[in-house]
Amino acid sequence: MAGRPKKCLSLIGFSLICLKMVASTKTAPEIPTIDQAYSKISNSITVEWSTVPGATSYLLTAEDGDTVIETMVANSPGTVTGLKAATLYQITIRSIGAAGRSQASPPKQAKTVLAAPILEVRSPSPDSIRVQWEAVYTAVGFSVSIMRANGLGRIWKENTTNTTLTFTSLDAGTLYTIKAYAWNANGTPGDDSTCNQRTSPRAPANIQVSFDSGALKASVSWAPTEGAFNYTVMASSDSSELSCSTTFSSCAISSLQCGTEYLISVSASNDAGSSRSTPAVTLRTVACAPGRVTIQEDPPGHLSVSWSNVDLSDYYVAFVKSDDGLEVHCNTSLTQCNFFSECGFTYFISVFAYNKAGQSPLGDVFNYTTAPCCPGDITPVLVSSDRVEIVWSPVRGAELYETKAVDGVNVIECNDTAPACTLSALECDTRYNITVYSFSEARGSNTSCTSQFITTGPCSPEIKNISKDAFSMINVHWRSSNDDATYTVTARGDTGLYRCSSTGESCTLGGLPCGSAFSVTAVAETQAGQSLPSYSVPLETVTCSGSSLGMVIYRGKRNAD
Repeated sequence: MAGRPKKCLSLIGFSLICLKMVASTKTAPEIPTIDQAYSKISNSITVEWSTVPGATSYLLTAEDGDTVIETMVANSPGTVTGLKAATLYQITIRSIGAAGRSQASPPKQAKTVLAAPILEVRSPSPDSIRVQWEAVYTAVGFSVSIMRANGLGRIWKENTTNTTLTFTSLDAGTLYTIKAYAWNANGTPGDDSTCNQRTSPRAPANIQVSFDSGALKASVSWAPTEGAFNYTVMASSDSSELSCSTTFSSCAISSLQCGTEYLISVSASNDAGSSRSTPAVTLRTVACAPGRVTIQEDPPGHLSVSWSNVDLSDYYVAFVKSDDGLEVHCNTSLTQCNFFSECGFTYFISVFAYNKAGQSPLGDVFNYTTAPCCPGDITPVLVSSDRVEIVWSPVRGAELYETKAVDGVNVIECNDTAPACTLSALECDTRYNITVYSFSEARGSNTSCTSQFITTGPCSPEIKNISKDAFSMINVHWRSSNDDATYTVTARGDTGLYRCSSTGESCTLGGLPCGSAFSVTAVAETQAGQSLPSYSVPLETVTCSGSSLGMVIYRGKRNAD
């Protein structure tokens, strides 16, 4: 019974020995053989080989003498990546199975293809695209092709050994696809580069410019151009430059200056750049408002308006409007206009310059008040020896009246706001030149008013003496300096009035009753009026029974002469 366990043990030991022998008979997979190794992309090499039985994966190795790059792949073909372009590599492969990895295969040489050229692309003109790149290591030539990005149209292809190439006769404002690659001495193409480039747009056509003279604004329109993303309008003058931008086919430029000539141009742009500007259109804005306006009234009734010349003006229009609403104007190519004016009005004056663009902006509005009118119906209501009272109708524009009476030596004045004046302390029997001047605060006195002559009343005569002649007639003598005066002597008493008249210096009173008392006065009368009575002289006739023939009844004071 005791031997059975041993027998079992020996059997178990035999089994273990057998298992060990079986395991030791499994070997690593066979060494693969590389059929071919080639490069289609500049950073990789593709390897092809025959499948090795028992291999579950493969280890590709690429060596260039400086670096070793390994890549695990599952089956053929496999690709080693991360390589340098245009570089010769030693390629080996190992198969890997459950028992381990095989030895490296015999090496096979393969060279990576050329790197893709790095392109710089621009559109120097609406119908061309320029392609530029740096030299590619070991490249002997380059192929560059271009076609519309939408696939329509033909394909242009050019081969060159240079590093620049320009495609012409393209469509403006169109997106193109450019593809380029280099090739080596064997003619093997390298990687290609692809990029898109749009040609720049053509300059817009059919430029139209309209000008708003009131707002000093120009509206510019044009025909849209192919491929344009944006438009820019430039307005250039000698002193300024204005612009506006838009995505539409019209644009407005404001804040233009009057009296300025602008050159208007339009350019189109897109992501490729800007077109050339269109041929400039000349825009002349309205002239500026004339300055240095001067107004003169010389002589009265004639208003002269003058101003300075302004640039770009073809002619001028001066407007004159009176404060009663009446307006007149003058159209001239000169810098002066003359108007008829009336006294006592305020005129509002403005001057505009005109050209084909329209009317200049409104400048300063000037007002000018003419001299007040002169009284024309001066009427004396009272003329005496030492006083003249005159009246007249009120006149337009007068705030005050100044009246002057001049006799050649003396001047008598009176001022009043009323249309009347009383001139006193005048000399009798004197011819006065009387003028009524109208006055206003704005213009002063109207010195063109005409005068008229008024002669004061005659001076009062002075009775020198009274005498009785042989025929009982009373002779009255007087002294006076009046010219062309008629004198009347009046004897006033209880028995009545007795008169005599003369143009000389005496007259005779007849028929006075005896025994009566009289008061004798004399007055002078001319065309100007009647003088004040002279001082009265008493007169008593003799009694009815008495006799005083030839006696002097009154004798006045004797003059010094």
